Amino acid sequence: MQQAAWRQVLVAAIEQLHAAGVPSPEVDARALIAHALGRDSFHPLAEPSLDAAGFAAFEQRLRPLLERRCAREPLQLIVGTTGFRYLTLEVARGVFVPRPETEVVAGAAIDELHRRAQAGATGLRAADLCSGSGTIAVSVAAECPGVQVFAAEINPLGVELTARNAARARVAVTVAHSDAAAPGLWADLLGTFDVVVSNPPYIPAAALPRDAEVLDYDPHESLFGGGADGLDVPRRIMRKAADLLRPGGLFVMEHADLQGESTRAALGQLTCFDAIATCVDLTGRDRYLVGRRT
Repeated sequence: MQQAAWRQVLVAAIEQLHAAGVPSPEVDARALIAHALGRDSFHPLAEPSLDAAGFAAFEQRLRPLLERRCAREPLQLIVGTTGFRYLTLEVARGVFVPRPETEVVAGAAIDELHRRAQAGATGLRAADLCSGSGTIAVSVAAECPGVQVFAAEINPLGVELTARNAARARVAVTVAHSDAAAPGLWADLLGTFDVVVSNPPYIPAAALPRDAEVLDYDPHESLFGGGADGLDVPRRIMRKAADLLRPGGLFVMEHADLQGESTRAALGQLTCFDAIATCVDLTGRDRYLVGRRT
């Protein structure tokens, strides 16, 4: 195949995805073509020629990938990986697919650990509650060498995926298969964590996600936080963080863009946090809560 033919393949894939209502048809088309070619990226001007047999085999691989994406299966699940901060991590059906906005949540935890390390603190310890595929925990371990990183996830598939992602990134993460707010979780380590970070389920029961990629493919127990406001699970995570953090330790928790005020109020009711604030993501929307253990 020549360069013009590769451009035709790309244009046809974009049109097919656009017709199916896929939000980012060009990005997804390039990713799926690259996956069908067994590569990390696709550039029409840089691709080598294929003979007729090679192109037929490529088309056979690409066709079902495009069909799956047109059915609104998440791109990450189709290709089996996702980029998160500086890592490429494995994802799998049945485990929450990490979103780009969570990168700033992980970044807040990482920045705090860097500040403590630069101030001379040693024996630093961090916990990721409701770790899902281990995205935050593995990123913290990769970007903060020397920090002891713990993760808790109730979904056994998520526990396995967290372990695989830690191995993939060649970092150490201690993973617990547990309700992240269980009273007995890390009972011998209470009051010793410098940072507790969490991306818990927080969607209210009546607020169904609009995107089919979320509603049809993410496990609902990873989406809906319980209660009319969606904050039953986040409130339990707040109480667990209060038990785990040392004095001065930082709590970081993701929430929906309309939950800033309610999460600040909930954390304030515990009376053991100060410097409570809402922080925004890269789009300027309220995205996560921070508070410091008194």
